[in-house]
Amino acid sequence: MLVRAKKLAKINVCGVVQGVGFRPFVYRLAYKHNLKGLVRNTSGNVEIEVEGEEESCKNFLTDLEVEAPPMTHIERVEATFYPVKGYTEFKICQSLSQEGKYQLVSPDIATCEDCKREIFNPTDRRFYYPFTNCTNCGPRFTIIEDIPYDRPKTTMRKFQMCPECQQEYDDPLDRRFHAQPNACPICGPSLELVNSNGSPIEHSDAIKATSELLKAGEILAIRGLGGFHLACNATGEKAINLLRTRKRRLFKPLAVMMSTLEDIERHCLVSVKERKLLQSPQCPIVLLRWKHNSSNISPAVAPNLNYLGVMLPYTPLHHLLLRETGIPLVMTSGNLSEEPIAKDNDEALIRLSGIADYFLFHNRDIFARYDDSVYMVEGAPQAIRRARGYAPYPTFLPFKSKEILACGAELKNTFCLTKDEHAFLSQHIGDMENEETLEHFENTIELYKKLFRIEPEIIAYDMHPEYLSTKFALNFGSEQGLNLIPIQHHHAHIVSCLVENEVEGPVIGVVFDGTGYGTDGTIWGGEFLTADWRSFQRVGHLEYVPLPGGEAAIRKPYRMALGYLYTLLGEDFSLEGLPLSQVEPVELELIKQQLKRGINSPLTSSAGRLFDAVSALAGVREEIDYEAQAAIELEMLAPNEVDEPALKAYPFSIIEYQGMRLVKLGELFNTVVQDVKNQVPIPIISLKFHNTVAQIITKMCKLIATETGIAQVALSGGVFQNRLLLKLATAALDREGFSVLTHHLVPCNDGGISLGQAVIANFT
Repeated sequence: MLVRAKKLAKINVCGVVQGVGFRPFVYRLAYKHNLKGLVRNTSGNVEIEVEGEEESCKNFLTDLEVEAPPMTHIERVEATFYPVKGYTEFKICQSLSQEGKYQLVSPDIATCEDCKREIFNPTDRRFYYPFTNCTNCGPRFTIIEDIPYDRPKTTMRKFQMCPECQQEYDDPLDRRFHAQPNACPICGPSLELVNSNGSPIEHSDAIKATSELLKAGEILAIRGLGGFHLACNATGEKAINLLRTRKRRLFKPLAVMMSTLEDIERHCLVSVKERKLLQSPQCPIVLLRWKHNSSNISPAVAPNLNYLGVMLPYTPLHHLLLRETGIPLVMTSGNLSEEPIAKDNDEALIRLSGIADYFLFHNRDIFARYDDSVYMVEGAPQAIRRARGYAPYPTFLPFKSKEILACGAELKNTFCLTKDEHAFLSQHIGDMENEETLEHFENTIELYKKLFRIEPEIIAYDMHPEYLSTKFALNFGSEQGLNLIPIQHHHAHIVSCLVENEVEGPVIGVVFDGTGYGTDGTIWGGEFLTADWRSFQRVGHLEYVPLPGGEAAIRKPYRMALGYLYTLLGEDFSLEGLPLSQVEPVELELIKQQLKRGINSPLTSSAGRLFDAVSALAGVREEIDYEAQAAIELEMLAPNEVDEPALKAYPFSIIEYQGMRLVKLGELFNTVVQDVKNQVPIPIISLKFHNTVAQIITKMCKLIATETGIAQVALSGGVFQNRLLLKLATAALDREGFSVLTHHLVPCNDGGISLGQAVIANFT
């Protein structure tokens, strides 16, 4: 008789393996392979011991990675074989807390298909229950206060499970085994509908009552996973305009939630990749081509835009509301413009009572604020705003990092904490322009430090002296006696792109954005660098022009256009026949004097301001309500179908000046002026201009490559959210034989800056 050798395999599994149904999966896998032993969470990983026939142990190890639950991300599996101990069963043990160890934390996960079926099944005990979840879906990061991820360390600890829920929780073969937010209508969180004074509204069903109010054109503040949404009927122009007025967000596009993919396809064009992204467990907002002619979504949702930000319901509450209303709903962040999203009921009543007519509360506390993520697909998915569904999942570093805190930039702020091979890029914090956002920033840093057991030894920050994130870094670093390292804004942009592509460099870095503090004290933004993780050299840029009135020129692009025209074409340049001729003579004279005397007119090489100026010059947008509005509306007017090789462009030149390559733009502006005066259609002007910028990038990269031999180009900065420019520039660079790196995991805008700062600081 053949006696098969038996072994004990001790296994450590590292990665996102807690809060994703991993232990019950291991239990079932051990049962499948007839193995005995144990599995348990620790503060640092998941520990498994299995014993049985050696071949069965090896098959178990193979299946462990191949068949893991969908939201699992296994970083590594370490297995060592020993003589058997004599286990008689397989069991799931209590979690083990370990000093100094940390575990990767799962982001929140959109409602799974099983839970969806339950909430719409009249015979199920969770029928119409808005807090249904299991180990495969539901809140994670937003309710975790500490690790290991167990119920007592979450905001669900105040809800005592009923016997039925407890039985599910304790059964290793149940999909709710150790689902920490597990609950039902008997024992779990509940809804409350109140008016703007906080007085309860009488109803028999909170969801149905809320739906009736939405259909009647009311504005509601609805508490969700990581904070409040402001919701209204997306087909009702009156409600949308009222929301805009109250929220002080007159033009910036609003996100829309639709019930099903079929609903979305009635309003938008959806590619295969976009469909996959919409239906992913992360369930982000996706920017989709809007079918204006066949959609009844109000144009007021996204004025003058060709794209609509759309998401599917990602919580049971959303699914129920969308099913009950039967209409698409605006679902925008529950805040006043530029403030953090409101997360607590009392806080929402104070901050949002001037916006919302009614409030739909729930009593499951939110520990971490969490905005919706925003993505676009241009070739591949690209992050615009990284938050719900993605953070705090780390970017993996191809080296072992020091413990560093990088404080990010001013706009679209994120911070980044690094430890070992992990870069923990925070969720979107917001624009650091007020004390509320600074407080959110500070609190979230403390949460990440606690969860991931990080005590920074280095603080990296942007060189701009007036950024709140910079002031925080200098104060905090000085108080703690930490090593303070300033990082140039555009170098950080390029390195964030390099790291996510696992490229060390050197590369030719093209950074086009609105504002970044330069090493010469001017405002950079149209930059050509040679760069790697350690250092950079500025080798070219768009020529400097003044910003007449400083910040006023950003809010009023017509000022920027005048700055270009009077600087490049002469102060006696005539505005006759141009939209700019409508500028009041008094203001015109003031701008001329500012430019002539250099009063409050800092120099900038910004590509963002170049787009603004051309937009205003062509009569597209002379004043803005939100960042990059002028540039975005200029892009929207360009033809959708583009024959790239046949495109025309405006003239420009590249000269050498003081050891630097300079892109001269006088000819470009002179020719744009002639096109405007000759009434060339704006879509043609837009397309020619975009192609010109792509040619500037390509020609400059060719010149730099000839000198340096570098054949790899990295594109970064918020201007590359412009799909048309990205498409034209990438295609032109490809034709010239360059390898082109772009962003996908982290935003190309300032939301990715902190990752670059952290990596540079590690090698400084």
